[in-house]
Amino acid sequence: MTEKKSNLSQRTAEIIRDNINKEHLYKAGDKLPNENELSDELGVSRTTLREAIRILVSEGVLTVKRGKGTYVTNQFERIASGGIEIHEFSDSRVTLRDLYETRMIFEPEAASLACRRASDEEIKKILSLGDICQNHLLRNPTGKERIESEIAFHSSIIEASHNVFLSEFMPMLTQTIEKTFALDYNLDVIAEDAYKDHIMIMNFLEKRDAQALKSAVTIHLHHAFWNEGLPWQGE
Repeated sequence: MTEKKSNLSQRTAEIIRDNINKEHLYKAGDKLPNENELSDELGVSRTTLREAIRILVSEGVLTVKRGKGTYVTNQFERIASGGIEIHEFSDSRVTLRDLYETRMIFEPEAASLACRRASDEEIKKILSLGDICQNHLLRNPTGKERIESEIAFHSSIIEASHNVFLSEFMPMLTQTIEKTFALDYNLDVIAEDAYKDHIMIMNFLEKRDAQALKSAVTIHLHHAFWNEGLPWQGE
């Protein structure tokens, strides 16, 4: 498949995903229109539609039942309707260590998925948000704009993973960053490492090197963990 066709399939998959998740045109268990009808509705070829459906099947959003058609999965409904709840992380019992440890589990893999699944337009958006964050890091590393730009940059990577369950963890990312600044500890060192780490992250994302990007995000989170002076593992 050429790059142009691949991008068109990804955009088509995004439209179908939004029709389910945002527009609520289809819910769990619903059967999608037949191939001819849906390809006409979306203005794409049947080949492009088939590839978009394959993408969504691989993500667990859709399932194909042989001889019956394509359906929205029940798993998607549980996530989209809040059946699997990601609670607010402002509870005092949730420590900064808890948040960072959890981010280390899911965020590198989310970045790896984003590297493979994001459209060229999404990559450009992420890189643009990264540049904005870098500028704020240089101008005022502890300012409100830097905090907001950091959240926007990392959230855009998770969103580009095109995994609806991983996207539910974005409040955790926000809470981690806000708690980090609220503690007001080692912020200059954190900013210095973050600036260098962001260069790695953006470089590997632009090159679409999923494995290297996964490692770069892991290193970034480890830097933050250690710079906060957080106890490691069983300590």
